[in-house]
Amino acid sequence: MSTRRFALIWGILFLVIVASGFIPGMLQPPHPGDPELAMDSMYGRALDLFPVNLLHNLVHLIFGIWGIMASRSYGAAKAYARVVAVVYALFAIMGLIPGLNTTFGLVPLFSHDVWLHVLLAAGAAYFGFVHRETEARNA
Repeated sequence: MSTRRFALIWGILFLVIVASGFIPGMLQPPHPGDPELAMDSMYGRALDLFPVNLLHNLVHLIFGIWGIMASRSYGAAKAYARVVAVVYALFAIMGLIPGLNTTFGLVPLFSHDVWLHVLLAAGAAYFGFVHRETEARNA
């Protein structure tokens, strides 16, 4: 798979994740024991697994649109993959640290989000830092 195709697929994946946090029925109430958030608008569990709120969904929306736009060129797709890898690895680490796992009450990053963020970061890291291809071949 090319880096450009990766950016397109990840962009679409992020938009699907956004939909799961906005569509009634796919967003369930927070689980008992989930931390309180200062930003509790649309706070719940997407697919009853992944804690999200409005700000969390907006981050996914930004990465989704950016991925689709970045898929237009090799350089943009490579930069997108690198940023996704670093940001989502950071999110995964934050999800393991009490206090940071809610981004100071603004964005939930705990529970199943941690392993999802690890998977998103790992796939992006491969295409951003490991995968080699020539721009001419994929132009």
